[in-house]
Amino acid sequence: MHSPSLSGTSQADCYRPLFLPTVLIGDSNLGGISSTISSYESLLLRGYIIDAVLLFREDYYRNWEYLEQYFAEKSVHLFAVDPPPLRLSDPSADQASTQQYYDNLIRNITPSGINAALDHLDRCHSKRIEELVSMPKRTLGTIWWPFVQHGLSQSEKDVTVIDSAHSDFFSVYRPQENKVKSLLTPEFDGSASWWTQTVGHAHPSLALAAARASGRYGHVMFPQATHRPALNLAERLVQDGPGKGWASRAFYSDNGSTGMEVAVKMALRAYCVRNNVGEEKKHLGVLGLNGSYHGDTIGAMDACAEGVYSCEWHEAKGFWFDPPSVGIANGHPGITLPPELSALVGENVTSVSSLSWVYDVESRLRSPLAKTYHTYIQDKLKFLQIQGQKFGALVLEPLVMGAGGMVFVDPLFQRIMIDVVRSQAGDEQSSGWKGLPVIFDEVFVGLHRIGMESTGPLLGVYPDISVNAKILTGGLVPLAVTLASESIFEAFWGDSKASALLHGHSYTAHAIGCEVANETLKMIQTLKTSQAWKDAQAMWSQVESSKAVWSFWDPGFVDAVSQLPAVKTTMALGSLLAIKLQSDSEAGTSKQSDDGVVFMFCQVTRRCLHRLPLLPCGNTSLTSAIFRLPLAALHLQPIIGLLARLHTS
Repeated sequence: MHSPSLSGTSQADCYRPLFLPTVLIGDSNLGGISSTISSYESLLLRGYIIDAVLLFREDYYRNWEYLEQYFAEKSVHLFAVDPPPLRLSDPSADQASTQQYYDNLIRNITPSGINAALDHLDRCHSKRIEELVSMPKRTLGTIWWPFVQHGLSQSEKDVTVIDSAHSDFFSVYRPQENKVKSLLTPEFDGSASWWTQTVGHAHPSLALAAARASGRYGHVMFPQATHRPALNLAERLVQDGPGKGWASRAFYSDNGSTGMEVAVKMALRAYCVRNNVGEEKKHLGVLGLNGSYHGDTIGAMDACAEGVYSCEWHEAKGFWFDPPSVGIANGHPGITLPPELSALVGENVTSVSSLSWVYDVESRLRSPLAKTYHTYIQDKLKFLQIQGQKFGALVLEPLVMGAGGMVFVDPLFQRIMIDVVRSQAGDEQSSGWKGLPVIFDEVFVGLHRIGMESTGPLLGVYPDISVNAKILTGGLVPLAVTLASESIFEAFWGDSKASALLHGHSYTAHAIGCEVANETLKMIQTLKTSQAWKDAQAMWSQVESSKAVWSFWDPGFVDAVSQLPAVKTTMALGSLLAIKLQSDSEAGTSKQSDDGVVFMFCQVTRRCLHRLPLLPCGNTSLTSAIFRLPLAALHLQPIIGLLARLHTS
C-alpha cells in the first residue's frame, strides 16, 4: 500500500491521479484484520472508491468472518475465495494442481466466489456511469448556485460534473466532447477553485491533518476554552506570521466575509470608545476604494460602494476613492489615473521605468505624484467633513482588489491614504492606533498569493486589524482569522459582558480547520525554499531589481500578452495573472474583447493543459497558479506563439 514507487512516493499517492476502480486485497494471516482495515482507511483518506475487498478463506484465523461484517457496515462487499494449493516439488504436478485451482475458482457460482465479485464490479461501474449521466439534470432541478444566473444556465451541458480532483486538475464528466475517448476529461483548475487551492487538490498531508484533528477532537466549543490546533495557529499568525510586529490577538470565524464583519465591528467599537461617540455611531461610515469587495454578508457589503454584488438591504456606508491602478500595456508598465487625479496630474497614464520602481513605496514618498495624492486625499476628506460625513475606519484590499476586477492598486496611493487618516488630529495622546483604525482585507492577497506573506512590509505601514482566509487552509476546509492589535482588543475590555465582542458561530475555531491551517502554513514554508520558487524569482530578477516583484508567470509571457491588440493591460504578482481586455470601442471590433481573447487564451492553454477554467471579473480575465505548479514557472514562448497565430487567424 505504502511501498515506495519509482519516484519515491507512496504507491497509494502515486496511483491516486488515475482514480481507477479499486479492489482491496485483504490479508488472511495473523494480524491481517488490522493491516486490512489500516489499508482501507489509508485509501479512504486519499479519496479512493473501494468497490470490493478480496481475501483468502483461511480456516485457522478466519479473518474473513470479522472483516465481512466490518465492511458490510460500510456498504463494501467482501469476497472470500479459497486459498491456492501448496506448492508441489514436481513441476508438472504443481502446474496441474494450480490449473485445477483456477478452474474451480471459475466454476464457483457462490455469492462469495470470483464470478460474483466480477459481476459486482460490473454493477459498480455501471452505477457510477449512471450517476454521472444523471447528475446534470438532478443538479438543475435541485441546486441553487452562487454567482450564477440560472436563466442563462438551463441546459445540462452547462453543468460541470466534477467526478474528482487531484493536484492541479479536475476530472470532469463531459460525454458530448468525448464520444470515443474516456468519459472523464482532465481540466486544469485555472482559478485555483476561487483562489483557495494552495498545494493542489486532495493533498494527503492536509487530509491526514483533518483526520488527525477529527479523531482527537471532532468539534469542541471555544468560549473560555482552548485546544492545541487553535492556540498553535493563533501564536503562529500573531508572533511569526502576518501579524508579526503589530498584532496581539487572533479571532476565529468561518470565512472571509464574516472575518471582515468581525474586523468592521472591532474598528467601529474602538473608534466609538476612544471618541465617546453616542447615537451618531449608527451613522458612522468607512473609507475605502471604489470597486472593493469584502464579502456577501450584510455588514461586509455595507463597507463597499454600490455595485453588482449589492442586495436589496445594502446601504453603502462611507466614501470610496477611485484608485489609480498599475498595469503593463504594450510591454511598458504604467499607472492609470482616475479622472479626478488625471485632471490634477495632466495625463491619464503615468509611464514608469519598472515595476520595481512602482513597488518601492518608501522612495516614491518623495515624488511629485505622492504630493498630488496627499493633497487630493486630504482635500477630499476636508470636503466630506464639511458635508457632515463621519468615518470610523479605513478598509482596504491592499495592493490588489480581487473580485472587484483584479485591480492592482498603486501601492503609493494606499500608503498615503493610511498616512493621511493616521495624521488626523484629536488623539495625539492616545497609544495604539491613530486617526482611524486601519483594516487590511488580505483574504485574497494574503499568505503569499502575490509573492509575500503580508502587504505591510511593502507598504511600509501595518494595519490595526487584518483578515486572512482562503489560502489559510490550503483549499480544504473554510476558516478565517481576524488579527487585531492590543489597542483594538482593549476597546472591548471591561467588567460587563455587554461590552465584549459578542460575535461567533457554532464552529468557531473548529479544530479540524485550525489543524489543517497549521499544516498548510508548514507546507508553504517548505515551498518557499523549493527550486520552483527560486527559479521563478531568478527569472524575474533578470528584468526587475526588487525582490518583492516576481511571479510564477514568465515575464516574457506577461509582456507578450500585454502587446496583443485586444489586451489593454496585463499584470502578474506571485501566483496571480490578470489580463484586462479592451472595451469594444477600444478594440475596434464588437465582442472581440470579452469573448475573443478569452477564447484564444483558453484554446492555447487547452492545448497545453487540456482545458483552463478562467474566472472573468468585469472585463478582466484571470488565473491563479497553485503555488507548487511547476508549469507556471516555465518558459512559455510556445504559448506566446500560439496566441499570436490564433489572434491573426
